[in-house]
Amino acid sequence: MVKIAISATGSGLDANVDPRFGRCQYFIIVDAETMQFEVLENSSAAAAGGAGISAAQMVANKGAEVVLTGNCGPNAYQTLSAAGVQVISGVSGTVTNAVEAYKAGKLRSSVQPNVGSHYGMGMGRGMGMGMGRGMMSPSGPVPQDTGPAQEMQVLKAQAESLEQQLSQIRRRLEELEKGG
Repeated sequence: MVKIAISATGSGLDANVDPRFGRCQYFIIVDAETMQFEVLENSSAAAAGGAGISAAQMVANKGAEVVLTGNCGPNAYQTLSAAGVQVISGVSGTVTNAVEAYKAGKLRSSVQPNVGSHYGMGMGRGMGMGMGRGMMSPSGPVPQDTGPAQEMQVLKAQAESLEQQLSQIRRRLEELEKGG
């Protein structure tokens, strides 16, 4: 039995793979043989810092042997690797599709992080600072050797992720405006 942790935008097998690891909303831990799964809400998603490390520790403590995600930064990657968890980034589509692609041997292990530190924070901090501090563009990398259909899935997942971030920013702005 291989336990696979997938960063997800929702709480079911039909949810999209979240392009962010440390700041995804959910992790779905799937038994690759039976497809039985457990949903974990990512309590690190809104953390001010250390989200990747905390999320990686949570996933490793749940016994995950493999992580499937869109992007994995250096801190999360190092934490997962140290725990013996295989990291596969550049993954898109639904959770079910990602697990099936893994089982079919279509996904390759990542040998290093595929984004810089603080990638998942998107435009939420230092908006006037451009794309500095190691962040990549919000569209992120599209895996090599992809066709238009897979690229479309990646872009849709990234758009959904950005919409969620924007919603959180607007909600926080409203709270701040009301409170002071």
